[in-house]
Amino acid sequence: MLSRLRDGATRVATPMARFLLARGVGPDHVTIAGTLVVVVAALWAYPTGHLLLGTLVIALFVLTDTLDGTMARLSGRAGAWGAFLDSTLDRVADAAIFAGLVVWFGGPGEDPLTAVLALAALVLGSVVPYARARAEGLGLTASVGIAERADRLAIVLVATGVVGMGAPVVVLTVALGLLSLASLVTIVQRAATVRAQIRERG
Repeated sequence: MLSRLRDGATRVATPMARFLLARGVGPDHVTIAGTLVVVVAALWAYPTGHLLLGTLVIALFVLTDTLDGTMARLSGRAGAWGAFLDSTLDRVADAAIFAGLVVWFGGPGEDPLTAVLALAALVLGSVVPYARARAEGLGLTASVGIAERADRLAIVLVATGVVGMGAPVVVLTVALGLLSLASLVTIVQRAATVRAQIRERG
């Protein structure tokens, strides 16, 4: 879902990428700045109940996340460091989004179930990429799964934005429950895939 939107964002980002590169701005600068904006929006707007505002800011910077990649390709700097930095900071941004929801619904938002599910989505969502990275570190593959990061982000942002516009909190509660379940299933799928490869090795 979000991946398709990013395809369009890449076309839009190209002129901006050229503009920034011409002024000495590097892709790493954009990666770090974008993450900082997402973290600030998630940890300020969400915990203070500004769900719609936080979602709009986060969505804007998530969709323009392709800008750093476009800049790297145009400047010939695409490589291992950029991929590592982008992937690592993606985890930071994801954690901030769910943490912001935990703080709000566990406090002023007064919805313990939603807070618990947001925490579950945060924890399980962080294990999903770890399982893949650990498998690859062992020379195995674990790229299977029913929910990609882009899809998980799209679901939580849409649900949070809708609640911010006045929809019942249960919309977000259900979305977080589904995200947690999808992450758990993905972890099991990856574990089973790794286990099967180890058995094949004998």
